[in-house]
Amino acid sequence: MAASNCARAFPSFKCRTDPDFSAPEIPSAGCHRFSGKSGSTCFRGTLAAHGLSSLILKFPPNFVRQLSIKARRNCSNIGVAQVVAASWSNNQTSSGCTPAGKAVDAVAAAATTSPVEVETGYKEVVPAAEDALCNNDNVKLNGSPSCEYASFLNSDGSVAIHAGERLGRGIVTDAITTPVVNTSAYFFKKTADLIDFKEKRRASFEYGRYGNYTTIVAEEKISALEGAESTILMASGMCASTVLLMALVPAGGHLVTTTDCYRKTRIFIETVLPKMGITASVIDPADIRGLESALDKNNVTLFFTESPTNPFLRCVDIELVSKLCHDKGALVCIDGTFATPLNQKVLALGADIVLHSATKYIGGHNDVLAGSISGPEKLISIIRNLHHVLGGALNPNAAYLIIRGMKTLHLRIQQQNSTAQRMAEILEAHPKIRHVYYPGLASHPEYDLAKRQMKGFGGVVSFEVDGDLLTTAKFIDALRIPYIAPSFGGCESIVDQPAIMSYWDLSLSDRAKYGIMDNLVRFSFGVEDFEDLKNDVLQALETI
Repeated sequence: MAASNCARAFPSFKCRTDPDFSAPEIPSAGCHRFSGKSGSTCFRGTLAAHGLSSLILKFPPNFVRQLSIKARRNCSNIGVAQVVAASWSNNQTSSGCTPAGKAVDAVAAAATTSPVEVETGYKEVVPAAEDALCNNDNVKLNGSPSCEYASFLNSDGSVAIHAGERLGRGIVTDAITTPVVNTSAYFFKKTADLIDFKEKRRASFEYGRYGNYTTIVAEEKISALEGAESTILMASGMCASTVLLMALVPAGGHLVTTTDCYRKTRIFIETVLPKMGITASVIDPADIRGLESALDKNNVTLFFTESPTNPFLRCVDIELVSKLCHDKGALVCIDGTFATPLNQKVLALGADIVLHSATKYIGGHNDVLAGSISGPEKLISIIRNLHHVLGGALNPNAAYLIIRGMKTLHLRIQQQNSTAQRMAEILEAHPKIRHVYYPGLASHPEYDLAKRQMKGFGGVVSFEVDGDLLTTAKFIDALRIPYIAPSFGGCESIVDQPAIMSYWDLSLSDRAKYGIMDNLVRFSFGVEDFEDLKNDVLQALETI
């Protein structure tokens, strides 16, 4: 390339000082998670060796495309590319310009023998004794998530968008969106690095089942919304439930759960846990005396339920239940899937752990399976250790979909709360509806409790049609907008008849034991226009 054309082909690089975007804090020994705080002296020192301390580089158009193939292989990470590009830019002579590909090749080649390194999979760490923030082989954010973001993010909606990303992340990139890190393992450059990792002087995920940079961002978002020290994401909500139960209830232990709950959870408690000698007491969600009796008669390790429950949307007094259980040394886990972290703060109400099927509202687009568990690092570490043995790791592409979905969580929840509340009131007044189950209605048995511990009542309404199995099916088939499908919480409305969708293998009498009548409908309202949904439901009711 001629010197006279250099300025046109490669405009000069622009640099600016911006401490808000400096490298993430270096994790301490043996930790799998990376803090979102800035101030990494090791990383700044690495950049300083190239004259790049606290600098952000702006690249000319098509810069990466102008690199040679060899340079691209050596610069597979934007952090490396920054060092290479700046070195090339800083080494220009006044007499002319070196073609970009050759210049980068030269720097990349020199980097193989240079003592200065930029790590892409892990960074240097300090001994564990020097970092009090790390325990149980995991790094957590400095301070609680609520303190972390409270200075400039004043709403859950803003936190859902920016938590885990705006303040820094473990991936070195200037992209607005978090990249998907598709890898099954993480490499070590030399055996000494591997030994340092094994002896907890260096941090690495090591293997894809133990962690992923994309997944970490999604976990930090959920932690920030829940006010939790730590969150772990798994491949599905049921994966999260089963791993949690096996991790926290010892062999021969006892747990308490409620009559109304997700059927697959009940099946696991009734058929799988007994093989480990684990027994369960089952009580009504509002039966406080039954809970007290179970706590007095058994050595209860865990109280596990949903609030609101599935499908009757019963609510548990989380604050009272937590106090009673803690007095007896039992943990409390609430599945908050139907509420979401925006409508209900489970941990703030006193529970130890909150679980979500992130497949539902958190993902919010009916396109991903995931489950999350949030709580204190001490408990999450116990669950994480078993999870690493059992597998069920979340695919990083699924983690990306969770991140993407959470950015509109507050907008979706506002619409779904509003639509469900208005539709519940319309249905309750309709002559062809026998009964409506929704926490936002004064007729709901836990209405006062729901008002006290929830900000909104969710997008799912259950109701009984004035008719039998076939009449109810005719109503559902007449609907034009919602899909007949399991699941809930997505942008698209979904409707199902539990007697057929979830309990068809049981006899009528066995279904009745769980309160599942043939005329029961569960309607998950999406984000469609309210008037469209109202008109669709009303016209369908006119067909029966």
